[in-house]
Amino acid sequence: MSEIITMPKLGFDMKEGTLAAWVKKVGDSINTGDILVEVETDKATVEVEAFVSGTLLKTLVSPGDIVEVGAPIAVIGAAGENPDGAGTPVASAGTATPEENRPVPPPAPGSDRKEPVFQDKDVDAAARKEVPVPAQMDSQASAPGEDGTLPGGIKASPVARRLAEERGIDLRSVQGSGPGGRIVKEDVEGFKPGTAPAAKPAPSAAPAAAPAAATLGTAPTYRVMEDVPHEELALSRLRATIARRMVESKQYVPHFMVTTAMDTTALLDLRKRINASLDDEHKVTVNDMLVKVTALTLRKFPNLNTHWHIDKLIKYSDINIGIAVALPNGGLMNVVARNADQMSLSQMAKHNKDMIQRARDGKVKPDDIEGSTFSVSNLGAYGVEHFTAIINPPEAGILAVGASQQVAVVKNGEITIGNIMKVTISVDHRVSDGAEGAQFMQEFKALVEDPMRMLI
Repeated sequence: MSEIITMPKLGFDMKEGTLAAWVKKVGDSINTGDILVEVETDKATVEVEAFVSGTLLKTLVSPGDIVEVGAPIAVIGAAGENPDGAGTPVASAGTATPEENRPVPPPAPGSDRKEPVFQDKDVDAAARKEVPVPAQMDSQASAPGEDGTLPGGIKASPVARRLAEERGIDLRSVQGSGPGGRIVKEDVEGFKPGTAPAAKPAPSAAPAAAPAAATLGTAPTYRVMEDVPHEELALSRLRATIARRMVESKQYVPHFMVTTAMDTTALLDLRKRINASLDDEHKVTVNDMLVKVTALTLRKFPNLNTHWHIDKLIKYSDINIGIAVALPNGGLMNVVARNADQMSLSQMAKHNKDMIQRARDGKVKPDDIEGSTFSVSNLGAYGVEHFTAIINPPEAGILAVGASQQVAVVKNGEITIGNIMKVTISVDHRVSDGAEGAQFMQEFKALVEDPMRMLI
């Protein structure tokens, strides 16, 4: 019996994806694990594997189409079978219904909405707790018609709908200035809560002021300096996602930071000895070793491998380290070293190298970017001495690693040369406290300065 393949959910806050390209064509034989399709998300272009075997009988969407999570995209079955008789939809890895993981926009002024729910794809749906959503936002979240019309006859562009959802604005209160009264991005940006719908000001009018009671997560509106030569750049989906996530993190997650300086001489010596016996494919980087040290330290401090979920904490037994990767065209992405405490350094080095290359090529796999429980961001390669990193919610912490630099240090009362590296941990104060953050850094430093312990 043929089965329907649906648009996979490739991130806990993904609502839709763009079908970039079909890797297989109608009539091709499909085996479980074959790359079936490439999907562009807010983060990257992801290669999606087939989770059933058979023949690709029919494709239901074309390259370039924007498809909601859970919507049918193809039919796989036996050769010669009628594709119109397909059975139960088959969800690709990570697929969930939109309602299960609907992102919650920032609270509107005067509403009883609380902080957003940063949900993990690994948390069972029954364990999730939805934050109450006002009725007007529920109606906005409903699927629009083909002409962009929402329930109630409201017409709005996709960008305007998304922006209104992020700012907690009821689109029924916004006056549209587009064709046929369609609400466009500028209408939402210029909307002032508490006032009756008004026509958009003529171009010669003074720029609309930012809302007097700006909602959390809403940036003020700035005037473009038209008399200064400039270029207007469209926001990429990745950059918009980074902006939204980081604003949410800084506004809703109370960070505290602890910085420790440590001597990396022994770590660098051990790396040199290890790499002497390895081929290029398995050679270990300093970052691989620091990811391993982070994972081993988390074994002793499992509370920092815990995620905040509004009314409960979710403590994970697997230690999956997210590794921040700078992308060639701007932006960054976390790839995930799964069970990093259990992998050998050479295995981890090969695995990390492959994931990082796929991320930079824009060809990541779903497992490459999902499931991190704690993160590491390393700017040492850029000569950065010290920085602090923003937590990637719902994770409880992230390490910011600076460069290892030769400096004068005092050992046993004498001045000598040491290789000193500064590392800062950012911790969610709702999950942990300063003393635990300091103890984590003590253990991390002890492993860095006596790295043979990570091989035991």
